[in-house]
Amino acid sequence: MAKPSGSRLVVYAALVGNLAIAIAKFIAAGISGSSAMLSEGVHSLVDTTNELLLLYGLHRAEKAPDTTHPFGYGRELYFWSFIVALLVFAAGAGVSAYEGISHIRHPEPAKSHLMSYIVLGVSILFEGTSWYLALREFRRTKGKQGYFEAFRRSKDPSTFTVLLEDSAALLGLGFALAGLLAAQLLEMPVLDGVASLGIAAVLATAAFLLARETKGLLVGEPAHPKVASTILELAAADVDVRGANGVTTMQMGPRQVVAMLSCEFEDARNTQQIEACITRIEDAVKRQYPELKALFVKPQTPEVFQARRAVLAEANQPH
Repeated sequence: MAKPSGSRLVVYAALVGNLAIAIAKFIAAGISGSSAMLSEGVHSLVDTTNELLLLYGLHRAEKAPDTTHPFGYGRELYFWSFIVALLVFAAGAGVSAYEGISHIRHPEPAKSHLMSYIVLGVSILFEGTSWYLALREFRRTKGKQGYFEAFRRSKDPSTFTVLLEDSAALLGLGFALAGLLAAQLLEMPVLDGVASLGIAAVLATAAFLLARETKGLLVGEPAHPKVASTILELAAADVDVRGANGVTTMQMGPRQVVAMLSCEFEDARNTQQIEACITRIEDAVKRQYPELKALFVKPQTPEVFQARRAVLAEANQPH
């Protein structure tokens, strides 16, 4: 049996932590009557569901290509990651906002503050551990890129989803702790509801960022620019290629890429030689980038290629 990947281990760690935290928060919310604690319980329950969906997406994405999905099932992970973003917004932010507004309209003093503080402290410890594991994996994969650039360019949503969820969770715990303390010290129970609104705002922001990034992956994004540049370099260096015009890539999954190469072959080459040339180029690229699942080559002169590109560029101009 294969060892779990780094991203899968991150999701497992987040799943176990969030499930334990959700149970503790709901118990504390039932005893204390705290609105912020109930919002945090819903938040952790949503995160637990999200991790299950991510694991399902990771499992589906690893299915081998077949006749109905010749390029594999990689985009299954992108779909389920988008569902996660919707859940964070609808279930997490929505319920937290409702609880906050209800508690502001009808404030009730919380009871058993000690229980809530203990649960919050344990939650911060668990969430902090999960956040650190996700951050370590994200750092390992991002290379020399900045955090925001790596987030925008990442093709594996499982790791950055958990990292963003855990970051939102830590901020939410901070709001809950501040709300409980302020409500107790100032004897203003309405502040507990205000903390729930703060948690809702954090979750809504996280949901927006997740939705924006996963939508781009789901609709279709190019692979890392290095893949395209490598294909061009290897094609241009082949003896049977007169010139490599350009490459279009498509990210089909975290480790699944399809590429289209436009190039001009030497005039004297026959069909058998051209087929052998394409195979050499594809094999050479796959040695550097095993995620390349297919390379389609279109014989074109540079003039035809540039004319096609000009038509596409004109179509993208605002009218």
